[in-house]
Amino acid sequence: MNELSLDERFQEAIRNANEKIPKTSVPQDVQLVLYAYYKQALSENISYGHHGYESDEVVTAFKQNAWMQVRHLSASEAKEKYIEIINQMLKDRQ
Repeated sequence: MNELSLDERFQEAIRNANEKIPKTSVPQDVQLVLYAYYKQALSENISYGHHGYESDEVVTAFKQNAWMQVRHLSASEAKEKYIEIINQMLKDRQ
């Protein structure tokens, strides 16, 4: 049996998060952690800094802070941690 690559498992976790886990059921602190891991996982493709996408500066500050706390992780480590949380959330929903 072919094992999925890290990138395939990460994409699957993103799909599962979007399709199987209602955002309203996820505590805000967990949402921030997932956001941080997601951003760090894609950090090779994005730059750090405020892009002006958020109208709420407090939300932006929390997101930036969460991301800064995981900046020491490699993209692969961040993907693994994101996958772990999503898989645990799916397991807990059963």
